[in-house]
Amino acid sequence: MNFQQLRSIREAVRRQFNLTEVANALYTSQPGVSRQIRELEDELGVEIFERYGKRLTGLTEPGREIVRIVERLLLEAENLKHAGEEFAGSSSGKLTVATTHTQARYALPRVVQAFRREFPQVTLALQETSPTHIVEMLLTGQADIGVATEAVAGEAGLASFEAYTWQHVLVVAHGHPLTALASPTLADVARYPVITYDAGFTGRNRIDSAFAHAGLKPEIVLTALDADVIKTYAELDLGVGIVASVAYDPRKDTGLHCIAAAHLFEQNTTRIAVRRGAYLRGYTHAFIRLFAPQLSREEIVQTVNGGAD
Repeated sequence: MNFQQLRSIREAVRRQFNLTEVANALYTSQPGVSRQIRELEDELGVEIFERYGKRLTGLTEPGREIVRIVERLLLEAENLKHAGEEFAGSSSGKLTVATTHTQARYALPRVVQAFRREFPQVTLALQETSPTHIVEMLLTGQADIGVATEAVAGEAGLASFEAYTWQHVLVVAHGHPLTALASPTLADVARYPVITYDAGFTGRNRIDSAFAHAGLKPEIVLTALDADVIKTYAELDLGVGIVASVAYDPRKDTGLHCIAAAHLFEQNTTRIAVRRGAYLRGYTHAFIRLFAPQLSREEIVQTVNGGAD
C-alpha cells in the first residue's frame, strides 16, 4: 500500500470516476492510475469501484467506507507535513482563502492588510466563488479557510465559527417614494421592482423568506453577485436595491439613499470555516483570529479536532 494508490482512489471519486482527469490531476497516465487502483483492491481483497467494462461507474458498499478511510489517511499525511513545517520554525507558506465577493470586497481588506504585515513571507490567495463551491474547496483541500454567510454552517466535514452578524439595508435613488416613509414595510417595498443578490448569496434566502412569510411576491427585476452592480442599477432608479449593510458607504455612495431594514429581514451571520481534523499552521490561526477576534486558539483547536461548535 502506498500514497500514490490512495491518491488515485481519492481523485477517482473527486473526478466523478473519469480516469483521464485523474491521470491529469496526478501527472501520470491513465493505465498507471488503473494499475494503482487495481493493486490496492487486490491487496485489500475487495473491489472499491463498480465497473462497466473498463470504466469506473461508482463505489461499491465497502468502497464507500474505504474512501472515508483514505480521506482521513491523506489528511493526516498533510497534517504531518504542516506540523513539520510549523515546528521547524518555517514562517513561510501559502494560505488559500475561499470566499464570496461581498466578503472579499468589504469584510476582508483590513484583515488581509493586518495579516500581510504580520506574515510577509506567507503567500495569501483569495479565491472568490459561490458558497457551495467554498464548501467543496474546503472538503477537497483546495482551500485552507472559507468565509461565507451560507452553506458552511451545515456541513458535517467542516468546523465553522461565527465571525460577525449583519443586516440588509435598502438602497434607492434620491427622491424615491420610499424615502418619504419613516419605516417602510415589506408591502411598501413590494410595490416597486427589486434588485438584489443571486440565490444562495449574501443572505438572499433571508430576503426571500421574509417576503414569503408576509405572503408577498416582489418583482425581482435584476440579481447579481456583486453589491456594486446592485447599487449601480438602484442609483439609476430601476428598482429598490437590497444589499448587505457593509456594502453601503455614505462617503462613496452619494447617489443613493440608505434605508435601515433590520425590521424587515432577519439578522445574518457570516462564518469562517476550516476542514475538520486539519492541522492549522500558526498563521492560519492568526488569520482566523484577525477575522473573528472573539475566538481563542483553544476553542478553534477543540472544534477542529471534533468538539462541538
